[in-house]
Amino acid sequence: MRFKYDNNLVKQETAILVSVVSKNQKEEQAEEYLDELAFLAETAGAMVQKKFFQKLEHPDSRTYVGSGKLNEISTYIKTNETAIVIFDDELSPSQIRNIEKVVGIKVLDRTNLILDIFARRARTAQAKVQVELAQYKYLMPRLSRMWTHLEKQQGGIGTRGPGEAEIETDRRIIRDKLALLKEKLKDIEKQTNVQRKSRGNVVRVALVGYTNVGKSTLMNLLSKSDVFAENKLFATLDTTVRKVVLDTIPFLLTDTVGFIRKLPHDLVESFKSTLDEVREADLLIHVVDISHPNFEDHINVVNQTLVEINASDKPTILVFNKIDAYRFTVKEDDDLTPATRENLSIPDLKNLWIAKENNPCIFISAVKKENVEELRNAILVEVKKIHNRRYPNIKV
Repeated sequence: MRFKYDNNLVKQETAILVSVVSKNQKEEQAEEYLDELAFLAETAGAMVQKKFFQKLEHPDSRTYVGSGKLNEISTYIKTNETAIVIFDDELSPSQIRNIEKVVGIKVLDRTNLILDIFARRARTAQAKVQVELAQYKYLMPRLSRMWTHLEKQQGGIGTRGPGEAEIETDRRIIRDKLALLKEKLKDIEKQTNVQRKSRGNVVRVALVGYTNVGKSTLMNLLSKSDVFAENKLFATLDTTVRKVVLDTIPFLLTDTVGFIRKLPHDLVESFKSTLDEVREADLLIHVVDISHPNFEDHINVVNQTLVEINASDKPTILVFNKIDAYRFTVKEDDDLTPATRENLSIPDLKNLWIAKENNPCIFISAVKKENVEELRNAILVEVKKIHNRRYPNIKV
């Protein structure tokens, strides 16, 4: 029997976050990474109390952070009623055990946290199977710890897994479960492939981007539909396809799961069938949150993920969203300091990126509906090119 959760009855858990800052990493970058981890924790329903950083050449193989920092964390926990410690990297089973011995409370890593959020967000049968498959792969090397954790039958963040009321201690049972899930996923994928084939040769356009950049809001705007959109990470897990017609030319628009740095490998593997929508698209609309201070890092993460799934060679429109939230500081004429991105206006940024990219660059606000017509025109131009190549006898 599965665990069932009523979010209205579960008390909000308090959490502290821990990160190692490598020697090649800037402190501002480390803080931004931990801010993202905080957003992940809040998305999962936790209340973040404090963030801990430690500068190390590399994480400690036994306890991730040094013994002194771990004792500092433990002291804080004892005086502040903290429920969870969340680390910004994937921990080994031995690291989790060693840390728990010192801190005495639940320890999660970034992977476990993301899996928990995916488990909350999955709606369709396909997404649920994909998430459960990734969860079991994550649990497999951690069985000795996780069975103790399941025995207590406790709820909360990080425990929303595929555990049974009767504790399964046999690895063979888990391997059998993995095999069954893989077969189930294959059956679902066959149905999905049939649906894709039934779409014929209609031009396919896919929205891609870092998580929480406004893809679903843009989907609603372009397709005049009502896809769920929320200011939380991974609001959309299930692939949504809508038919859109621009200037009498139809095409299929797909909203896909957002990417994120350090996305667990098992999730990427499990969601390959979902990412097929990206691989099979004729045109990508890469949505970027221009208001985010590290949007260039986000662009790189998405581009790298596209390389990993063999989808980096497709025609792409780069869409900088949330221009209504972008803020810049006007540089004084007598200021001799070099200009930075913070001193660039939207027109300056537009000129910079158009010069930098070989792809069309559009700057919009999906929420305020600014420059959306310019985006529609850019999409129409690209869709026409694809349509004319596919149907040379029917020029549009």
